Amino acid sequence: MLTEKQRLRIEKKEKKIAAFLQIAKLNDEDKAKALKLKKSMESCSNNEAEVSAAQSPRRKRTCSESQNDEISTSLNETNSSENHETEQANKKPRLVGEEYQKLRQQLRERKKLLTSIPRFRIKGAGENASLTKNIDPRARVPIFLSDIQHLLMYSLVGNGAPYSPSRWCHLEKYNKVSHTVVFIVEGLSMYHFSSYESLFPNITDLLEHRLEVVTPATIGGSVIEQLAAVPLTTSERRKLIDKYGSLSVAEKKTGDIVKLLKYVFPMQSSVNIKPKNSLENDKIEDSSIELPPGDKFPRTQLLLSLSQLIDENYPLRWPGALDSKYNNYINTKDVYLEATPKSPMFGLDCEMCTTTEGRELTRICIVDEQMNVVYETLVKPENKIVNYLTEYSGITEKLLENVTTKLCDVQEKIKELLPSDAILVGQSLCVDLDALKMMHPYIIDTSVIFNITGNRNHKSKLQVLAREFLNERIQEKKGGHCPTEDARAALKLAQLKLANSIDFGDAFVVGQQNLEEMLRKQKPDNNLVRDDDSYNFGVTIFKHVAKDKKTVSIVGTKEVLNDYSKYLMTSSLSIMDDANFSKDDKVRLVTGNSNKHVVARASEISMEHALTICHVKLTPEKVSEENLEKTCRNINKWVNKLWERMAVNGLACVIFSGHNNANGACFLNLKKEITPLQM
Repeated sequence: MLTEKQRLRIEKKEKKIAAFLQIAKLNDEDKAKALKLKKSMESCSNNEAEVSAAQSPRRKRTCSESQNDEISTSLNETNSSENHETEQANKKPRLVGEEYQKLRQQLRERKKLLTSIPRFRIKGAGENASLTKNIDPRARVPIFLSDIQHLLMYSLVGNGAPYSPSRWCHLEKYNKVSHTVVFIVEGLSMYHFSSYESLFPNITDLLEHRLEVVTPATIGGSVIEQLAAVPLTTSERRKLIDKYGSLSVAEKKTGDIVKLLKYVFPMQSSVNIKPKNSLENDKIEDSSIELPPGDKFPRTQLLLSLSQLIDENYPLRWPGALDSKYNNYINTKDVYLEATPKSPMFGLDCEMCTTTEGRELTRICIVDEQMNVVYETLVKPENKIVNYLTEYSGITEKLLENVTTKLCDVQEKIKELLPSDAILVGQSLCVDLDALKMMHPYIIDTSVIFNITGNRNHKSKLQVLAREFLNERIQEKKGGHCPTEDARAALKLAQLKLANSIDFGDAFVVGQQNLEEMLRKQKPDNNLVRDDDSYNFGVTIFKHVAKDKKTVSIVGTKEVLNDYSKYLMTSSLSIMDDANFSKDDKVRLVTGNSNKHVVARASEISMEHALTICHVKLTPEKVSEENLEKTCRNINKWVNKLWERMAVNGLACVIFSGHNNANGACFLNLKKEITPLQM
């Protein structure tokens, strides 16, 4: 039996729910009445204006006072009636019995429908690569094919995916995505879509999100490899090494990991640069090189990846906005060697003053790993100085009085001084390289590798990092910052991290409490992975999907499936051909006689699998000038065919692979209900 207080509380709750439902149901009616009232008021105002205009300006009173009284009375009655109706509509209804239960059930059903709908939106980095935004094509900054891979994995296994697509997009309720269909068109690029957009109405109508993508195909690499092979994460490497002793042994004893055939760094340059990808774990190490004394792990693991260089605003020539923005910048070397765990590190710091053209270099210092100054000089800006920023730069008019060194002199000295595999270390070096008007591929940024806030977007100052980790006080002189002091502090921080672990000093990774414990103890981690060949290995995307007891189908011609088989031939997954596939198998290989047959078969079986990859490869003849229009129309039809056979809440992804010197494109959307939700 309920107490009186409990009964009253339940009644109030029931009345609130009933009122919410009723108000939601009457929402459209309220809007219509409000619009009607507005129109009525406007009509009355117009009548008053006409009556006023018809009267003589000399008369103080109207000709027909009674007529005005009637109009006024009518208007008041209309307003009163409308206000009464509005008040009645806004009154919270009191519902009881069957009517209340019916509305409550409707509310539950509506809530259930809303919670079962996944939502997808692109974020800043995705918007910068968007083909639908009204921006100059030269201002776009493309995303990577690996970014697409991260989204596909997240749509299938959610938080169980090794990498998150949060850099460029957000997928809500990933567990409500019914299945994922990927249509890869090898041979078409973004420029084909842009030039013949009218021939792709199904893409523009059905796939809301369209982005420019840099793929390995732009420099002759393998699209299949970068899409199918997922580089091992740090934790995955540690587990395999603990179990098998090394990744090489693990590769031979298990089919769960694959040897990456070739890693192509997607950077268009006249110089063959192969920088390593550190925090995203997709670089190749030379296992024959030993670590320098004091290093507990390869220093190449601290290098910023290409995507990080872009996100951190480092000078970089990249298709789109960055290509024109930094067209007057020069490389620190004409030819680079591949960075290794024994590549030398150099601390760098610059000071700037404000001139009529903005910030310009006035002082630079470079130190080596022994903390010796290898280069230091004052620099005379090209333009007139308007603010010396002495409190920060330490530069005064007297200091620069007899200085003749120009920026071009500094650039030539740096090109001569730095080795071809040099690693530059500093705090937010993007600012320093901007002042130098130079670009460098191997960067260790102390503002990225150290984090004491637990928030990637909130970086700590070099002064704070030096105080907390080095027990040193810097940047406290009244005369401004000392670049030698700052360069040494940044280099010491990098060396400290190398002497501990990849997680040392990063509250974002280890948590605030664990970081505080690290600061207290500062003991080396003897259990750290030391396998320098670790980034030669990866796990196939199919293995990640199969972990969640889901199945994958790969549909293509014999030639295409042979390329995929390189990642499946030693796999422990149960793989079967189309005719013999059963529910106990994990990967289904479907061979098509032609591209048309491939698409037809993929559309028939797509709803049977969590992930369907439909891969067509266009011959040079198909993309020739005389056949290109027909090919584009066929691709448009195939997109529509795959879309029609998809389930509601399925994720569709169409990829144009790109080709030499031409970026690819990606088209995405979630398939939604045809009819809108109703109360």
